[in-house]
Amino acid sequence: MQLRPSRILTFAVALAASMSGVNAAEAASCESLASLALPAATITATEAVGAGAFNQPGGRGGAGFGDLPAFCRVAATIKPSSDSDIKIEVWLPAGGWNGKFLAVGNGGWNGNIDRNALAAGLRRGYAAASTDTGHEGGGGPWMANPEKLIDFGYRAVHEMTAKSKAMINAYYGNAPRLSYFQGCSAGGRQGLKAAQKFPEDFDGIVAGAPALNTTGRAVFAVYAAQALRQEEGSYIPASKYPAIHQAVLQACDAADGVTDGVLENPRKCTFDPKVIECKAGDSPSCLTPAQVVAARALYKPVTNARTGKLIFSGLEYGSELGWSTFGGPQPFVVATQMFQQMIFKNPAWDYKALNFDSDMALVDSVEKGNINAMDPNLKPFLSKGGKLIQYHGWADQQIPPGTSVEYNQAVIETLGGAGKAKDGYRLFMVPGMGHCGGGDGTATFDMLAALEQWVEKGKAPDQIPASRVVDGRADRTRPLCTYPQAAAYRGSGSTDEASSFVCK
Repeated sequence: MQLRPSRILTFAVALAASMSGVNAAEAASCESLASLALPAATITATEAVGAGAFNQPGGRGGAGFGDLPAFCRVAATIKPSSDSDIKIEVWLPAGGWNGKFLAVGNGGWNGNIDRNALAAGLRRGYAAASTDTGHEGGGGPWMANPEKLIDFGYRAVHEMTAKSKAMINAYYGNAPRLSYFQGCSAGGRQGLKAAQKFPEDFDGIVAGAPALNTTGRAVFAVYAAQALRQEEGSYIPASKYPAIHQAVLQACDAADGVTDGVLENPRKCTFDPKVIECKAGDSPSCLTPAQVVAARALYKPVTNARTGKLIFSGLEYGSELGWSTFGGPQPFVVATQMFQQMIFKNPAWDYKALNFDSDMALVDSVEKGNINAMDPNLKPFLSKGGKLIQYHGWADQQIPPGTSVEYNQAVIETLGGAGKAKDGYRLFMVPGMGHCGGGDGTATFDMLAALEQWVEKGKAPDQIPASRVVDGRADRTRPLCTYPQAAAYRGSGSTDEASSFVCK
């Protein structure tokens, strides 16, 4: 007798259940999840997907997914408020489930199911979930809706997590034995927000380059745009970025003991753009006096014009090649979207009109703590055994890394010292890395594997192996060190080998 695909999948589920300690008699078929009753939620689709057979919805094909194992794909819509419309997808391995759950994060204002991240989790044996955070696309009119802001800020991830765990329990007959979250940028913010607001949701969290001060980043973007247009000739064209970057390296690269085109800790660099001020005329290799002033401004934090209170950190030395994010012809779009749609509710709002004193109170009154993830009190999360790894590239051109350094210090002070904080929370700064990857540093690493070792085996990550990959080949390895430590050259051996460095 030839079995239908659904029966084959049901058998695979039963086999997976026996392999992962699940009661096979209680395991369900993928199709049966269509009738699963969940509070304020509707299952909109269930699909038994064979190995290598996944095609993205909308007829976009299955490029890049041909190596996926068989799984059960579940889509649902969650409506915790009358204005909510949260979409989620949960991918459940049909075989070889590792018994764990992985929630994956988003980027920017984006409302989308990240199927590439779901696939990565599935390949590792996880039951994985992603959400569109309650809207489709990037920033827009939805930002004027208070309930949708709450969904985007934290509720979508929390609701997705609760519903996903219920689906996992129904499908396998067992709840996940451990739950993880992994995300970068907005996803890093989501991870921190989950630890701060819902400490029971996850056992371990990887928060990369977190947009923890989302509103502050938008203010900095406007500040940068104004600084670059302060006077006639202030604007710095992208053709001059390499000259500024090389001048920074000339001043500070060797200070860490190795001349390798990367600053191990930009905070130890002393540099003034005036060193490349044009002597006569103008060229891509120098800055005019007005451009010197503008460049200095990009490195400085933005503060309240009246009180002097810090609003957001400036860019770090070494980030110059990516200055087009904040220094392009138009202000960074995520900033203008926030002010036009969320704060002033005026699509015609002009960034030149922002007041760095009076308008800041309005920003806070609209945000209401729903989006920013700046609460340093991780005690509830850590006291129940949660572990959190935060990482950030020192050359991040989109979310200045000083925000992570400042949050790290705030957590340490709140928890009563570095010794107590490191039991469950650690920050890793990545020299030379841009936003969530890229750059000249060792930007390839596996934070989730390090987190698993910490949560499951009690092996705390004192350092994490990393490599720089060029044309598919690793040409340099380095240890990533727990901040404030940095990789220091031992004085002998190849400077491209991690064994030649020690964290100190």
